[in-house]
Amino acid sequence: MRTLFGVNPQVIALALARMSESVGNSFLIVVLPLFIASDFVNGGTFGLTEVALTGVVLSLFGLVNSPLQPFTGRLSDRTGRRKIFVLFGLSILACASFSYSFVTAYWQLIGLRVLQGIAGAFIIPTTVALVNDLATEDNRGGNMGTYNTFRLVGFGVGPIAAGGVVAAGPYNLPVVGQLSGFDAAFYFAAFTATLAFVLVTILIDDPDIEPTGDDSQSTSIAVLDPTGKHVLDPVFTLGVISFFMAIGIAIFATLGDIVNRRLDQGPTMFGLQFAAFVLAQILLQAPIGRATDFYGRRRFIVIGMALLVPTTAVQGVVLDSWVMFGARFAQGVAGAMVFAPSLALAGDLASDAGSGTTLSVLTMAFGFGVAAGPLLSGFLVSFGFHVPFTLAAGLAAVGTGLVITQVEEVRTPGRTASADD
Repeated sequence: MRTLFGVNPQVIALALARMSESVGNSFLIVVLPLFIASDFVNGGTFGLTEVALTGVVLSLFGLVNSPLQPFTGRLSDRTGRRKIFVLFGLSILACASFSYSFVTAYWQLIGLRVLQGIAGAFIIPTTVALVNDLATEDNRGGNMGTYNTFRLVGFGVGPIAAGGVVAAGPYNLPVVGQLSGFDAAFYFAAFTATLAFVLVTILIDDPDIEPTGDDSQSTSIAVLDPTGKHVLDPVFTLGVISFFMAIGIAIFATLGDIVNRRLDQGPTMFGLQFAAFVLAQILLQAPIGRATDFYGRRRFIVIGMALLVPTTAVQGVVLDSWVMFGARFAQGVAGAMVFAPSLALAGDLASDAGSGTTLSVLTMAFGFGVAAGPLLSGFLVSFGFHVPFTLAAGLAAVGTGLVITQVEEVRTPGRTASADD
């Protein structure tokens, strides 16, 4: 099939759809805490403080979708279909986002967030499996990198615009009448999910893969290497390092007030530091992914995990705002060298009809890490500011050793597809 700079056109279309959905979904990261603190929602908080309830609501998306991903990934393998699962997830996401405009009690908010987590379980593993199915061994890294780049652009843009949309309300519209800033944000999130639904419906076709249809293959994760060459299964190992990497990324998110006091800076600077990681990912995911098609996946993963050690640890000791920005950007460089290459390597290891199950191991592990990071940092920071960063750096060091000892390259580097393939 003809490619565009080594990337399947359908992967670009899928990436655009995920970018649209990510803009709206990331809107909620900013909007929901403001909504919880507003007068629009009230009721019992289950014995939690408002801040604790906010943490629960934000974490629920990852905590719900992560354990479900192996099941949805396996189901898509058994049926040999991906598109219908993506569309089903996007429809739930759009309906839940729209329904936030009717919320008046905290329990409703939690229920909708759980529903969005279920939607994520249908979207995340099946879109990654689709990318893997549409790519070839010789351009899988470039396709994975491009897909992740677009997704991260959406994730980065959403929070920047969300606060402004809420603050600019209420809106006086000709037909609708007065619309609060919160309702406008929720309708926008629903619109972006709907737009993604339309893009997938029109532009994406299910690849020709054989359904497994084998009930004997469960969703259980192989921990030990069945070949006996290594102790741990290589896909499980890639999942473990994805979990470690996600923890290192996420510990920064909940420490905003402490970081601002420590570095004597304002929230704007913290926002720039938070965005530095995403910026590095946006700039480097695609070129690094493409480079792995030429030079192999494993070496990039090893270098990236090794680079995560100092770039994470230094965040616990720096006392300058711009040094923190540089450390976060360097951590993003390290993350770019790990995430897309790991997905591509897992895709190389997956069977033709089993990529949904295989790749869900990595996406599930990453989701758990994103959820666990803030919880760990909130607890460990009481023992010293550097403690959560030191722990995360130690996990990255362990992950480096795991890749070196438990993972091998499974393709011949240097074989690349032409632009006309």
